[in-house]
Amino acid sequence: MLENVLRQKLEKKNILLMTHIVLGYPGFDASARIIEAMVRAGVDLMELQIPFSEPIADGPVILRANQEALSRGATVKRCMEFGAEVSRAFDIPFLYMTYCNIPFKYGMDRFAGDASRAGIRGIILPDLPPEEGREYLDAMARHALAPIFIFAPTTSLERMGAIASLAGGFVYCVARKGVTGAETSFSRELDDYLARCRTATDLPLAVGFGVKDRADVDFLKGKADIAVIGTQTIRIIEEKGVDAVGDFIAGLR
Repeated sequence: MLENVLRQKLEKKNILLMTHIVLGYPGFDASARIIEAMVRAGVDLMELQIPFSEPIADGPVILRANQEALSRGATVKRCMEFGAEVSRAFDIPFLYMTYCNIPFKYGMDRFAGDASRAGIRGIILPDLPPEEGREYLDAMARHALAPIFIFAPTTSLERMGAIASLAGGFVYCVARKGVTGAETSFSRELDDYLARCRTATDLPLAVGFGVKDRADVDFLKGKADIAVIGTQTIRIIEEKGVDAVGDFIAGLR
């Protein structure tokens, strides 16, 4: 189970690093090089985004990466194949992240089954409300995948508890309202929110949306279990190239 793997890692580290890449951006060969560099730099788990034309939780940087990957011919089939390739090659947990229309059109059970056979450990669908997730949850259970759900600063403690009762692996806590890539204030307000998240669940807590440097990761130690780095990695690739990724990730600890 994904949760057990994470807890074993947390026995040795005070916070884990999870990175996020858009599959097929800037190409699948580049995606493979990026993943290899990240694993060598010490990433603990990784979120592989299957591109979608309308990624509503994502800001302009990741939106652009989605559109570029699609324009270069990225397909769900190729992403599934790629997920299997990297799961065989690297000994860290990989997750698929995408939007609900993708597995809906693909077939929810088929999507979960193919992901499981590819070696994927969990799936994140940020636009799927838990109340509408019965088919998703059943498919995840059948194929032994972790259903990753999301807390937000606006989520009440009561609703957090309801969400946590359905979640597996970990809970993804978005650090602020809005989309990925914008500035986040790592402050007392975030402290209070994460304390509320901790009250609502015993699952590991992952924090994303705005984590961009070592100071942010250090701030989260003792408050969360996983720091999620997404948009900033794409900025590094765009500004300095794929070869700069490893040094960036290594510098986060």
